[in-house]
Amino acid sequence: MRKGFDSLCGLVRNVLHRDPINGDVFVFINKPRNTIKLLHWERDGLVIYHKRLEKGTFVIPKIAPDSNVISWPNLVLMLEGIVVQKSIQKPRLFIKKD
Repeated sequence: MRKGFDSLCGLVRNVLHRDPINGDVFVFINKPRNTIKLLHWERDGLVIYHKRLEKGTFVIPKIAPDSNVISWPNLVLMLEGIVVQKSIQKPRLFIKKD
């Protein structure tokens, strides 16, 4: 995990074919899964959030096979070390605006 701003932006552009300044959060995890970097564009520049675990590993949440997107709640749970065995999402009121 020696990559900095330029190298991570290069990976986002060349491997993911995405624009690193579009506002998305890009997640990079090392092979032992004990270090994570988040690359994010804010109003005036790029930010790297770097977390290294002293004990344990990050558990990558399940995502769709054809997707590389992690929802924000799942990202927060992963960063906090919370593994959800079973969850039920309660229905919410949906009002359709015409």
